[in-house]
Amino acid sequence: MICISQLKLPVGHTTEALEKKICQQLKIKKEELSSWQIVRRSLDARKKPDLKFVYVIDVDTPKERKILHRVQKVNDKYIMLTKRTEYQFPTGGSEKLQQPPVVIGSGPAGLFCAWMLAKAGLRPVVYERGEKAAERKKTVDQYWKDGILDPNSNVQFGEGGAGTFSDGKLNTLVKDPVGRHRKVLEIFVQGGAPEHILYEQKPHLGTDQLIGIVTSLREQIEQMGGSFCFTKKVTDLDIRDGKICRIQLNDSEWVETQVCIAAIGHSARDTFRMLKKHGIAMEAKSFAVGVRIEHPQEMINRSQYGRPEVKELGAANYKLTHQLENGRGIYSFCMCPGGYVVDASSEKGYLAVNGMSYQARDSRNANSAMIVTVSPQDYVTYGMDYLQRMGEDALAATLDQNPLAGMYFQRYLEQKAYQMHEGKIPVQTYGDFHDKKETKAFGDVEPCIRGRYAMSNLREIFPDFLAESLDLGIAACGRKIHGFDRPDAVLSGVESRTSSPVRIPRNEQMEGNIEGFYPCGEGAGYAGGITSAAMDGLRVAEAVCKKYCI
Repeated sequence: MICISQLKLPVGHTTEALEKKICQQLKIKKEELSSWQIVRRSLDARKKPDLKFVYVIDVDTPKERKILHRVQKVNDKYIMLTKRTEYQFPTGGSEKLQQPPVVIGSGPAGLFCAWMLAKAGLRPVVYERGEKAAERKKTVDQYWKDGILDPNSNVQFGEGGAGTFSDGKLNTLVKDPVGRHRKVLEIFVQGGAPEHILYEQKPHLGTDQLIGIVTSLREQIEQMGGSFCFTKKVTDLDIRDGKICRIQLNDSEWVETQVCIAAIGHSARDTFRMLKKHGIAMEAKSFAVGVRIEHPQEMINRSQYGRPEVKELGAANYKLTHQLENGRGIYSFCMCPGGYVVDASSEKGYLAVNGMSYQARDSRNANSAMIVTVSPQDYVTYGMDYLQRMGEDALAATLDQNPLAGMYFQRYLEQKAYQMHEGKIPVQTYGDFHDKKETKAFGDVEPCIRGRYAMSNLREIFPDFLAESLDLGIAACGRKIHGFDRPDAVLSGVESRTSSPVRIPRNEQMEGNIEGFYPCGEGAGYAGGITSAAMDGLRVAEAVCKKYCI
């Protein structure tokens, strides 16, 4: 097989033009082209508004070595022989499973782990505290309307996990020599995702697509022998002689198991506390907090494309980072072109926001999180008074050694955000944030928000080091994207669920410090998005199948 890289064509070209370009690059006639496949497509926007797609193409032809010899005579370094590496799922476990493996959580990590276990014949049982995707959507829509929260079925919890109500980005920076990334995308396609996600540089699936896709994947797992139990929260563990023996559901029912895969997500705070009580090894880790910022999508398009609209590309995205003079870094996260800011709360009395897009990405605004990294030392400094107010004196006394310190710092910020307007999302223009005053009116940028909101002063939520870092960072990004620091850009807070505040260590066999307990995905600290969480689900499924059989 021949691989052609750096093959460029103008955006808007036809399939025929691409095929003609392939033949030109290889100096062959169309009849000599057996087949071809797009491996990767990215955008070259360096010479705006002259935009080009850049392709990597795999080509099958009966005369590949002769062709390669001919083209390499002209020193074409972008044409070479290649061989596709297929993902190989391991088998060969010898230890007999007496009960089906249990998967806690049906987010990307749990769902894809269960899919592979079911494919291998292990008949996993998935326990999910929230509702099925279709029912969950109704619950979330109702919450955004009336503010009455279901703490077990919301933007964070329920079938598909937190990623179901997001921009649905499927790109990842995780190194992948064995092909897990490609396998994850192929499983998504089997669930109904469009095939172009297999080669786009930055593929995404909107919330409206994801609901149907995760439902389809669940049905496939059931057809392969797995099963799902919804509105079943894992509330306790039974550990004997260093081994997992049983899990408790909804404070009453006990289920025996040898294998418990904990794909609990980054917001399962009650579960984190339960695991700590049982001596599951955990450690606090750094994460990032900040605000959502909204701009007109047309402004972002002009900056990124050199035009207000490019039909073939849809809404433009961006990625920004800046190192501040105070030593802290600020960066954009989970950018949602043509998206919405959403109330992503999961605990009563606490408020968090996130971003979400539908497949069309057709709202009038772009939004992203602008966030600053916080370390365990920051939690100690700024979370102490929260713990003391909550009567957590024992925890406060050893906060620097407490693996849940980051979680309590999140709650500290979220409680302040909630109390500002009794659960409505506090919003503020950037100009007023900079001037340290409450917003009284919007400018040309009107918020695109799912949930109730109120004009506010977001500085009242944050410690000074965070507020000043956000202010300086947004101003600096205005030198990278013209208008990013416009005074009427809309900020919303608080963005606190960027990643898990804890890591649950595991050994080379993917087990924690308890035999049969497998920490998995973003909640355990091993992923940072839909695709990396799904890939970690595959990794844990591989480990289980190397050890066990039925």
